[in-house]
Amino acid sequence: MNIALRKALTVDDYLAWAETQAEAARTELISGQIVAMSPELVAHNRTKIKVLFALQRAIEAAKIEAEVFTDGLTVPIEIHTAYEPDASVRLGPRLSARDRTIPDPIIVVEVLSPTSVHMDTSAKLIGYFKLPSVEHYLVIDPESREVTHHARGAADRIASQTLSSGTLKLDPPGIVVEVADLLG
Repeated sequence: MNIALRKALTVDDYLAWAETQAEAARTELISGQIVAMSPELVAHNRTKIKVLFALQRAIEAAKIEAEVFTDGLTVPIEIHTAYEPDASVRLGPRLSARDRTIPDPIIVVEVLSPTSVHMDTSAKLIGYFKLPSVEHYLVIDPESREVTHHARGAADRIASQTLSSGTLKLDPPGIVVEVADLLG
């Protein structure tokens, strides 16, 4: 559902608007318009939990300074667009507890749902890679039990592979996860 507005909001306008909302509805900012997100299926939520734990374990095993985040935080893409990925990883020192955005994720993850499949596999694929920090975009399909890994390569070329098993190397930042550990 789109919440109709007369003018295109910037990401800053959107974040200010979100702070004034009495109820915490899940939304994203798409081309300056606030777009409500559908409620999740149980399979979607289970998969998000698996992803978070798998990424956290991989970061701890690699002994790198990084944080894993779940949805609820905003990733600004352009002045009028901001997404809320299902999970993300950011390198470096911890963000302030009062931050609402992740300005520089290195890994972003979207779990497909019937209402998000088109956006997650098209506009978000393009959008996330507009951020210079993004090296990996994982699209997880809980129904087919597959992970599509989009990785930034030389000359900013994006290489993609779809996996249903095996090991996934995410370098940078230098972590390894089992595909099975990402699936709900």
